Amino acid sequence: MIYLDNASTTKIKPEVIDVMTKSMKEVYGNPSSTHSIGRKAKSAIENSRNSIAKLLKCKAKEIIFTSGGTEADNDIIFNAINNLGVTRIISSPLEHHAVLDTLNEVKQNFGTEICLLGVNKKGEFNYDELEELLQSDKKTFVSLMHVNNEIGNITDIDIVGELCYKYKAIFHSDTTQGMTHFDYDLSKTKVDFICASAHKFGGPKGVGFLFKRDGIAYKKQSFGGEQERNFRSGTENIHGILGLQAAMEISFSDRLKNEKHITGLKKHLIDRLNTDLSEVKFNGLSGEIEKSVPKILNINMAFKNERMLVFQFDLKGIAISEGSACSAGNNKGSHVLRAINKAGNRSSIRVSFSYETTYAEIDKFIEVLEELAQPQV
Repeated sequence: MIYLDNASTTKIKPEVIDVMTKSMKEVYGNPSSTHSIGRKAKSAIENSRNSIAKLLKCKAKEIIFTSGGTEADNDIIFNAINNLGVTRIISSPLEHHAVLDTLNEVKQNFGTEICLLGVNKKGEFNYDELEELLQSDKKTFVSLMHVNNEIGNITDIDIVGELCYKYKAIFHSDTTQGMTHFDYDLSKTKVDFICASAHKFGGPKGVGFLFKRDGIAYKKQSFGGEQERNFRSGTENIHGILGLQAAMEISFSDRLKNEKHITGLKKHLIDRLNTDLSEVKFNGLSGEIEKSVPKILNINMAFKNERMLVFQFDLKGIAISEGSACSAGNNKGSHVLRAINKAGNRSSIRVSFSYETTYAEIDKFIEVLEELAQPQV
């Protein structure tokens, strides 16, 4: 099976499995227990927190472990309304549903004003429009993802951070898709909240973290314990956290080597498609190497049978997606592609690579794509 759906989830790295297996045998105490076995578990968690903070160039106390990016996005936004006095949120129609659905909830339940930036056919928003919207007396919260999970567009979070700082707005960026693909320096980038999910970079599912800038008020959204410095209740997922740490350390260490390989794969695929399938188009900025994340390419073209494309590829031994895995099966199609008006009468598929993807696999994918493509007239 050729796996080209790494934007939805990645395989767990073998080294991560080894770390987690060892921890299951040896680090079994409850971190809240005061005896030596519990203290050993607590120490392991704090070591992980320190390691992650070092990688991101922030303080250890600014890292809060969660079940993943969705929980983090939800809690960050509800905290903004409940504890930071936010009455207005600026975002975009291209955000992950973990953000968009939460924005809808706070609008309905709290009357929060929601402003969505306009986007062009490439999925780009205008930073000047953002600055205009920031010129308001209302307490404002900005939520713009760093890397779009469907079309690979990259938001300049340094520019957004500077604008938010200038106008005293709170800035949250969902960095789930970008984590370990960029060298984040949170000591310099003026972002107040970010988040991550381990399964996006070779770690286990069900664990992630949020970064909360020191000095920003934050209260937990779940109750029943004082774990995570009283920011999140519930016994910590020790083995998941240790797996998260290992995956981050390995991914950051191999980042430049892996990005070079993945960029080469993407360029090879784009060149082959432009040569062999002249009618192919690329959604968003995914077809522009310098303007999108290397691992994602969103392809728009005509197929012989537009229905159940994922299953057609699956029968040919290739795993791809038609959009966000979190929205699969909703029969509504991609909200991202609807927003940039690119769907039309043609279908779109997303392919996403990893450091394990080979050129031979890309060539096989192209063979299958040509087989399923609508013949040109």
